[in-house]
Amino acid sequence: MTIRTRFAPSPTGFLHVGGARTALFSWLYARKHGGKFILRIEDTDLERSTTESVNAILEGMTWLGLEYDEGPFYQTHRFDRYNEVIEQFLDAGKAYRCNCPKERLEKLREAQMANKQKPRYDGQCRGQHVDPDAPHVIRFMNPQDGVVVFDDMVRGKVAFQNSELDDLIIRRTDGSPTYNLTVVVDDLDMDITHVIRGDDHLNNTPRQINILKAMGKQAPRYSHVPMILGDDGARLSKRHGAVGVMQYRDDGYLPEALLNYLVRLGWSHGDQEIFSLDEMIELFDIENVNKAPSSFNTEKLLWLNQNYIKSDDPARVAHLLSSHMGKLNIDPAKWPPLVQVVAMQAERAKSLLELADICAIFYRDEVEYGEAGAKKQLRLVAVKPLNKVREKLASLEDWSRENIHAIIHGVADELGVKMGKVGMPLRFAITGGVPSGDLDLTVYLTGKEASLERIDKALGYIQQRATD
Repeated sequence: MTIRTRFAPSPTGFLHVGGARTALFSWLYARKHGGKFILRIEDTDLERSTTESVNAILEGMTWLGLEYDEGPFYQTHRFDRYNEVIEQFLDAGKAYRCNCPKERLEKLREAQMANKQKPRYDGQCRGQHVDPDAPHVIRFMNPQDGVVVFDDMVRGKVAFQNSELDDLIIRRTDGSPTYNLTVVVDDLDMDITHVIRGDDHLNNTPRQINILKAMGKQAPRYSHVPMILGDDGARLSKRHGAVGVMQYRDDGYLPEALLNYLVRLGWSHGDQEIFSLDEMIELFDIENVNKAPSSFNTEKLLWLNQNYIKSDDPARVAHLLSSHMGKLNIDPAKWPPLVQVVAMQAERAKSLLELADICAIFYRDEVEYGEAGAKKQLRLVAVKPLNKVREKLASLEDWSRENIHAIIHGVADELGVKMGKVGMPLRFAITGGVPSGDLDLTVYLTGKEASLERIDKALGYIQQRATD
């Protein structure tokens, strides 16, 4: 049997992290077992589904690298198939028309709630003739006795009494099919063998199994993964920060860092924290996912992100960083090569936003001084070493890191002072206090002309303060 999993989001908003984790688990399960991963867009909610949301979902999947083998399939393109099944149910006495007015249903619900009963349709229209040309819905005739039992791959054995389930609507008054019908038909037609989804769908599962039984078909294996909570224990929402996948991209996260974090939300392999994609595929097992909800920890995600920024190929990080540099109105195609700056600065940033900020100094026309740092580093005692270094850098014909290193150390030796007396004011003059790597490399990447201009500015600052 070929394993076939699917991710089936509703296009009513962005791809949120909970959906991304479900997609990842489904993708990993298919890849681990040499199966197929299918993307399906469940867009039957005509009022709330939007093209923008579809594009956001596709963009999120692409950014995360969760490539799908088939799809995307759109439920709105399959209405004829759903209606075919509904008509078969009507003909076989497995569904019926219902014209109960909204007011009656509301009163029924209120009475049940007042009696502390589970709200459910009472079957008023079962066996009644309802004019097919008048407004009505179609309800599935759910069994009234017996038990629906299934072996959930995360939660274990789960059982629902049919008496707790009502005759759910499978086609609305406007003729559009409902979720529980469409998802069953789709999973059947697409040969889905394993359904991995959030546990908010758990109550839908017995209803869907009954619909499948009415069609004479076997149900797929189900896995219901627990929800993701914020660090305050409440369900993850916008108030906890970014919840849309593309917002994490915009906030400077690497896709593999987010994937690595999501796979660890509810699943583990010993004490291992960092997983390559190949390791995820090899080690992941849906049956080892925890039953309890997991809490989202942004600090842990940032730690992972920093690890990936430090360890990834600087050329790839530079490629991802380019758009963030552009938002700072910086052209990263200018000197110095961005990949060299990234190689030096990567270990100092937890996100690409932070990395862009500390790389920007190498591309600015001018350096800005913070008042506190300038008062500490740009003092009269720094004038002589800065002048000496400037004089030697200006006469340097071969602008290389090695020669710059020799000049800085040579000036310290010539003046008989410790390296800090030369290096600290020079570094501040070049960077304005922005964190950077080795001083000789920092000066080299800043470039000869810019380095001389910045030293001149620092000397001018010192002179101005001395005359004030």
